[in-house]
Amino acid sequence: MNTPDSAGLSSTQVETSRSLHGSNRLSAKANQNLKIIRDVVTEPMILLLVATCTFYFILGNVSEGIIMLGAIILVSGISVFQQIRSEKAVNALHKLTSQRTLVKRDGVDQKLPSEELVVGDLIYLSEGQQVSADAIIVSATDLSVDESILTGESVPVVKNNAGEPLFSGTSLVGGMAWATVTAVGNQTKMGGMGILMDSITKEKTPLQKQVDHFVKQMAVAGILAFVVVCVVNYLKSHIIIAALLNGLTMAMAILPEEIPVALSTFMALGAYRMLKKQVLVKHPQTIEALGAATVICVDKTGTITENKMQVSEIFVWKNRQLVKPESELADELIKVAMLASEAEPFDPMEKAIHASWNLRNNETASFQVIKEYPLGGIHPMMTHVYQESNGSRIIATKGAPEGILQKSNLKASEMETIQKSLKEMAARGHRVLAIGVGIYESESLPENQDAFTFEFLGLLALNDPPKANIPEIISGFYEAGIAVKMITGDYPDTAAAIGRKIGLQNSDEVLTGNAIDKLTDEELTLRLKTVSVFARVIPENKLRIIQLLKASGEIVAMTGDGVNDGPALKAAHIGVSMGKRGSELARSASSLVLINDDLSGMLAAVASGRTIYKNLKNAIRYIITIHLPLISIVTLPLLLGWKFPELFTPIHVIFLELLMGPTCSIVFENEPAHGNEMHEPPRKSTVSLFTWRELSYSLLQGAIIGGIILSMVYVAMLQGYNENICRTLAFTALVISNMLLTLTGRSDSMPFLESLKRKNKLVPIILSITTLLLIILLTVPAAMNLFGFELP
Repeated sequence: MNTPDSAGLSSTQVETSRSLHGSNRLSAKANQNLKIIRDVVTEPMILLLVATCTFYFILGNVSEGIIMLGAIILVSGISVFQQIRSEKAVNALHKLTSQRTLVKRDGVDQKLPSEELVVGDLIYLSEGQQVSADAIIVSATDLSVDESILTGESVPVVKNNAGEPLFSGTSLVGGMAWATVTAVGNQTKMGGMGILMDSITKEKTPLQKQVDHFVKQMAVAGILAFVVVCVVNYLKSHIIIAALLNGLTMAMAILPEEIPVALSTFMALGAYRMLKKQVLVKHPQTIEALGAATVICVDKTGTITENKMQVSEIFVWKNRQLVKPESELADELIKVAMLASEAEPFDPMEKAIHASWNLRNNETASFQVIKEYPLGGIHPMMTHVYQESNGSRIIATKGAPEGILQKSNLKASEMETIQKSLKEMAARGHRVLAIGVGIYESESLPENQDAFTFEFLGLLALNDPPKANIPEIISGFYEAGIAVKMITGDYPDTAAAIGRKIGLQNSDEVLTGNAIDKLTDEELTLRLKTVSVFARVIPENKLRIIQLLKASGEIVAMTGDGVNDGPALKAAHIGVSMGKRGSELARSASSLVLINDDLSGMLAAVASGRTIYKNLKNAIRYIITIHLPLISIVTLPLLLGWKFPELFTPIHVIFLELLMGPTCSIVFENEPAHGNEMHEPPRKSTVSLFTWRELSYSLLQGAIIGGIILSMVYVAMLQGYNENICRTLAFTALVISNMLLTLTGRSDSMPFLESLKRKNKLVPIILSITTLLLIILLTVPAAMNLFGFELP
């Protein structure tokens, strides 16, 4: 591919273009903060508060009406603050995923955020990249583009001619190109069609569905209770507004509006916390799946290994000798391997080959490339055709030994000798390439490299050792009850050797892509239970493995970084891409990015996912427990015909709600990990949020608290205390119970006194504020009068 002579736009031209054509951003959806405010003010609890406030003013209870108006502002403000805080956390994560594009400006190649592209920019695109703006090709080599996002057609489109269009949002699945930007932002084809990813409705996770179902059930219960209380109260008082107020008090007590807020807060802030561990969670819902992951499928190169390759040994076929890379006997083979590589290599294998060639101080200036055949085929190989200055032609190829050997006209005995050397090299954990020279008599070159016959030159082994921390990471997954499967395109013996080095279970049993193709789904599902190493696997095999694991009930995480990993990454419950070496297509398809390409981040992510899920469960159990005595105090005195049937009014209920909201969504979210998260098996995704035993315990706790408080009130009534004193007693007891529940509910797996030793800086703050407010309500005359309190 010819590099354009143009220096690109100058800085002045960039500013002029931006002022004329705008920035490379699609129109944002309606102001997110306004949407949050609109959603909050239409929440059931806010609507109940508005109705209550209205009734107070109708009755002439101006003080109570003003208090309720203040409560509306305060409750709305807290909800808006929490949701905007969550939204900011998510937006910060999205900014980190924005792609960068190589642009030539002022004669200098520079990588810029794609939002900074302007019309007229000269950009370079390569395999795995997403096109960030509409453009026309200046020059291209073996370019194929996935335009399915625009056309729905899954077959890539070949585009190699200057002037052919490229569209924003499409992806390069092969080749490379220089192109000139013709449209940005809303002027692109995608912008014109109104394709906005943010407008796509995301399917709710099982946990979100469970929470929604529970809240809806409680809302129905609240409506029924509202009707019953209104009717009973009206029959006793014949005052419709008073009856409605009592009904609203009951509805407010029943409605657990804190739960949805807690869920969204936990997920968004959890994702933000993971960023500190170099793990980018693109979709907060992924956290739910992290806590339940049962299988992780990892690729070998760069994830398990260092991806810092060196040529380690060479089998020279002509001499039938295994030699060191620096041996003169390897000169010809290294030269051909280098010619079969990119001139400016990105791939670590090709970098290693170039480094080995450069040590020889040889020149290749007389070689002119006339045809490139990109990496491809079931057994991948790539071929470059060169013209020498004397007019002769060299066809250099390198790739999978299986692919080159089957086109090399070798005798059975010769194949046996080569296979023996290949197995020995692979058994040492080396990645092995075959090197050959193509034979083709015709002057016109074929369209496909499969048309060549090859003269086999030998085998080139590259050493790519496992990262030092990988055995410990693999052990950590096993201890957490998570199966690990290594899926690679490498040679089977190489994969098995690496598997043994890192401690993979059953690593001597290797299943190849060819073997996978011959198995039925039922047979492969059985093999997946025991096999941990998969070799010579193609993308279709990966996708099938992921789909069958999911079908058998596993929660699957998969790592990938290549263009062809996209389908499998999307199919997995948790698609994991690499931040440094992952292609943009892989990052786009994934739900989680390991920023430093370190698999230990995945281990930390699973631990965080489990911690967040545990804390969320504790928060919801707290909400259920504290709501039950509140409902009891509002309901039972009325239904049982007590002397003081209306101990709590909406003012009391909303004050208690203001205490419960921050406690469940801030205190519990800030709870540290217990330390045993990765020593337990994964939770089953099919199991509901609570077992019947856990729910029964929360209900029993709430019933006991409610029973004790009502017993205290009943005894006070019998002793002749008035309604205000009984109300003060009930309210104080419930606030103290709330404080105790905050302390006892922080952990469901350790003793109470031990849980107190766990540091959570928000606990003393919330408890201090609660205590201060209670003291004010019980000592300041104006507050006592407003709440109807009186001390004995």
